[in-house]
Amino acid sequence: MVNKAPWRAAPPDLPASVLDCLTEPASLSLRLQAGGHRFAVQVLEQGASQTQPDEAVLLGLPAGAPVYARHVALTLNDVPVVYARSAIHRDCPAWLPVLARGSRSLGLTLFGELPELRREPLLYQMLASGHPLARSAAAIEAGAAYPARRCRFLLNDAPLLLTELFLPALKDFL
Repeated sequence: MVNKAPWRAAPPDLPASVLDCLTEPASLSLRLQAGGHRFAVQVLEQGASQTQPDEAVLLGLPAGAPVYARHVALTLNDVPVVYARSAIHRDCPAWLPVLARGSRSLGLTLFGELPELRREPLLYQMLASGHPLARSAAAIEAGAAYPARRCRFLLNDAPLLLTELFLPALKDFL
């Protein structure tokens, strides 16, 4: 079962330290790096995927359409603290070179290296276990629900949808 709750402009009710991270207006990667812990990006999967039902409209595709996706875990001191998925049209010439980055943080590019980039407002949700991305996050660290944020970026009018799920271990580093 897919989570039917809509993504909202207001974040969920969370402890202040987690809420501050969830609502970070700039790069989450830079925010995590600033905490003094060893930061790394672990690429979990990259390549062909399918549009999730709640991604379809923002990507301008039907649900289940083929996309290119990058799934990563952001880690602090080798502990996964965020699960993230970046999804684009499968053959997008604007975004494919940007996502071909190995373990380099996407945030470094999204917040400083692309002056022509447009960013839409953050959206928030608590993703329950029935959501496909929550199931992927649970494979890293089990949780009943995951605070999540989502943002659409436009580069040459081509969308990239970035969804970040905050794992329970994050609170231990804040």
